[in-house]
Amino acid sequence: MNTLEHSTSIELSTSTADLTAPVISRSDVLVVGGGPAGVAAAVTAARSGAKVTLLERYSSLGGLASGGMVLVLDDMINGQEITVTGIVSEYVERLQKLGLAIVPPADDRRTSEELWNKWGRYGTFDFHSHTNPKPICYAAAFDPDGWKRVSNDLVREAGVDLRLHSWFSRPIVDNGVIKGVICETKLGPQAFMADVVIDTTGDIDVASRAGASYAKDNYLTTLVFRLGNVDTKAAEAFEQANPKEARAINRKIKRLLGGAWELWWLKTPIDGVVWCNAPHMSGFDGVDPADMTAAEFAARDRISEAVDYVRANLPGFENCYMLDVASQMGVRQTRLLQGEYVMTKDDVTQRRHFEDTVARGRDYYYPYRSLLPKEVDQLLVAGRHYSATPEAQKMSREIPPCMAMGQAVGVAAALAVENNVLVRDVAAADIQLGMRRHSADPGDVPSSNATVDATAAVPA
Repeated sequence: MNTLEHSTSIELSTSTADLTAPVISRSDVLVVGGGPAGVAAAVTAARSGAKVTLLERYSSLGGLASGGMVLVLDDMINGQEITVTGIVSEYVERLQKLGLAIVPPADDRRTSEELWNKWGRYGTFDFHSHTNPKPICYAAAFDPDGWKRVSNDLVREAGVDLRLHSWFSRPIVDNGVIKGVICETKLGPQAFMADVVIDTTGDIDVASRAGASYAKDNYLTTLVFRLGNVDTKAAEAFEQANPKEARAINRKIKRLLGGAWELWWLKTPIDGVVWCNAPHMSGFDGVDPADMTAAEFAARDRISEAVDYVRANLPGFENCYMLDVASQMGVRQTRLLQGEYVMTKDDVTQRRHFEDTVARGRDYYYPYRSLLPKEVDQLLVAGRHYSATPEAQKMSREIPPCMAMGQAVGVAAALAVENNVLVRDVAAADIQLGMRRHSADPGDVPSSNATVDATAAVPA
């Protein structure tokens, strides 16, 4: 036996000569990662007058909203107040015009059994509520390919230089200042230079390799799938007429899947197509290729077994078929920046408002400092990997708030270039003004239920 091939106790490593990569472009702002936060950052920076390049490893834009098929936009309300606006609102409006988004009208955003039966299966309810039924709220169920289409339109209209099929490899850092990145492509390594770099990879791939401090944890992973040819009217009628029997069947399905939210299937804007936000799996490291390979296999095994049971036992699903499985595993948490300010669970639950708030989610606020690495200049982050404790991030990482963060750093990057200053020296007040120019709520005016940071200046 060759011990080098079979032993797991020997650690091997290799080294190669320094990499040579042609410089493909020089931009004012370089955004790495074309998910919701990345598109928001790139489009906003370009609309602010900056020359912008956007790099994405996959063949399409949208990240977990499209490739991951996370098909409900939520966490955008504080009671009846819509708190997350700006580019996410543009997505909703454009998707509605295409007939690829469902949003409950304002008159239906309240609590009643009738409205729950009408809208609940779209996932457009306040999932934080403890009432039964949960109140219907401002949220949107959407189609993943529609998201890709709208993303393409926004990027093209803004004049962003987009490079798909470009996998980030390493940062270019000189004396503590990031100057660009190198990507791997089918043509070999390519370099992209910029005055400001924005990391929207979801796992702070750029910031962590550039030397920024981070914490590491993991939460749930989910491989979403969709079923076609479902008679949703028959399925809903069965559940409403036979709640006890339906609960027993659905409990069995969730056990087969290995975990799911309360509703394991939801309706979509396309008749007969449902999406299944399951299986939920724990214990997998979202940045470890071996772990992610195991997660893909485990998820598909669970999905196959569950779908067979669904066809045989759940009315309305007798003739359903597997439409597709998400091309991206839904990873909720890996590396988290430990930046100029680290958001805590208490910050989120107490709705702490900061003097340098530049973006907001449901009823929580993001200070500009939580988007700034301490150790690297001219680098910004936005998205689920922002500077937070693992406990805080679990409560504040939904797609719409990540898009708000993206807009904030897009504004900040453009301001830094325009004024020839470091991104850490851009005034939060100027970012707030810029956000409002882009029809986004920067959270500069706290809601009535906010806790104002004791260090913030309180107007007389």
